[in-house]
Amino acid sequence: MAGRGIEWPTMGLTALVYGGWLALTYFHSDIPLVLLLPAAAWFMAWHMSLQHEVIHDHPTPFRWVNDFIGFWPLGLWLPYAIYRHSHRCHHQNDRLTDPIDDPESYYLTPAQAKRLRHRFVHFYRVIDTLAGRVVLGPLHGILVFLAGQAWRLMTGNRKLLGIWALHAAGIVPILFWVLVVCDMSLWSYLLVFVYPGFALALVRSFAEHRAAPATAHRTAIVENAPVLGLLFLYNNLHVVHHDKPGLPWYAIPAYYRRHRERLVAGNGGLVYDGYLDVADRFLFRPHDRLVHPAYPEEVTGYDSSDRQLGHVRRAVATVGE
Repeated sequence: MAGRGIEWPTMGLTALVYGGWLALTYFHSDIPLVLLLPAAAWFMAWHMSLQHEVIHDHPTPFRWVNDFIGFWPLGLWLPYAIYRHSHRCHHQNDRLTDPIDDPESYYLTPAQAKRLRHRFVHFYRVIDTLAGRVVLGPLHGILVFLAGQAWRLMTGNRKLLGIWALHAAGIVPILFWVLVVCDMSLWSYLLVFVYPGFALALVRSFAEHRAAPATAHRTAIVENAPVLGLLFLYNNLHVVHHDKPGLPWYAIPAYYRRHRERLVAGNGGLVYDGYLDVADRFLFRPHDRLVHPAYPEEVTGYDSSDRQLGHVRRAVATVGE
């Protein structure tokens, strides 16, 4: 990263995100819930977008500064080090959507699907709709993640223990601020800030990728999303992010406009006209089939101890090894 300076728009965004969170938590009792809930969801989701940005070595040339910006666990449940590791694994573009190798895949192998009881297969189909992803996706993601982490810790992953110890140290000032300084109950914080924020962030990831034989056809574009585009730091134009992961968020729209014809042709025309288009197609209909099409139905025998079900659990299984 030699020669790259500080990206001041992202530094300003950092101040805005953390400042907004501090203000909303401090004045929560003075803000009507009908206003507090969407504002809290926005800033929590914005924080996740900011973390995603710093994971890709923004906004400074110094890793320790970037990690300091992204480290603070406003959402409580996900250690930054694990998010950084799993998301970088996701950027193995030739393995995108693969249920074994892509830590952010919601697809299953036939063997994994067969091990699920019928009711859980139905649940997975529900969370493959936009409505299901928003309403139940945070519960699914958090519980599966924590269960997988508990399993890894019980099997003696010492590096993971260190990650969680550091994460716990980061949670202490967050909870002190929320519970003591702001006099907010933990349940209020979880239900007004954490859960809605994660749910809103899942709108972005819902239609970002789709299984296809050609690697380049697996990454989507959501055009005409000025408001949610800003919230997601323009990763709605997701093909740009996978094409140029080092490009700062504020440079993505201009890059997309200059190269739109090539990018749309390159991703096979996987383009949505805003998030209303995504909702119109998938609000109550599955985004795709449950079982990944690259795996023939006769494939069986994956070791369940190493191939845990759930996108986050599979991702963090490699941490510390």
